[in-house]
Amino acid sequence: MVKVVLEPFIPEYPGYLVAGADEAGRGPLAGDVVAAAVILDPNKPIVGLDDSKKLSEKKREALFDQIQEHALSFSIARASVEEIDQLNILHASMLAMKRAIESLSVAPEYALIDGNRLPPKLPCPAEAVVKGDARHAAIAAASILAKVTRDREMVALDLEYPEYGFAKHKGYPTKVHMDAIEKYGVTKHHRKSFAPVQKNLSLF
Repeated sequence: MVKVVLEPFIPEYPGYLVAGADEAGRGPLAGDVVAAAVILDPNKPIVGLDDSKKLSEKKREALFDQIQEHALSFSIARASVEEIDQLNILHASMLAMKRAIESLSVAPEYALIDGNRLPPKLPCPAEAVVKGDARHAAIAAASILAKVTRDREMVALDLEYPEYGFAKHKGYPTKVHMDAIEKYGVTKHHRKSFAPVQKNLSLF
């Protein structure tokens, strides 16, 4: 198991103000892709940071509040369903992370981006880190902010479209979701460029 780094700085760049960035929502068939960027405060360590997917919903919710309270700076951004359909999900995810980093109230001197690619034209030097949300606390914090934000939006969407079950599957292509699409059709929140959605467009 990879140990999460508890400092917002990385050894290769001592003293640099480092932001971590991650996104949530590449795989779902509906909703925006949400990204977050976080600069942690070394004087206010947050215990329990980890890859958001490894944490319980209750733990993510608790850490969500702690991150916002204790971070030097944080930002949450997105790319819309329309942008996902226009650009494709990879480029939309990069755009969302770029927006998150650019929206930080404290300008980072370096950025750690989860994954194996960097968003173009970032405002500071950056490094892509595969499985970064399990290696760097700042990325882990960003992953939590992004996932909790997106999950809450899916729960809200469930109130508008209860027949789709968004609160449970969060937009992912589960059997319940696919059956609902086939029965009720595609909403304006579905990603029409995604194959499972696209093949059902002709039915309605």
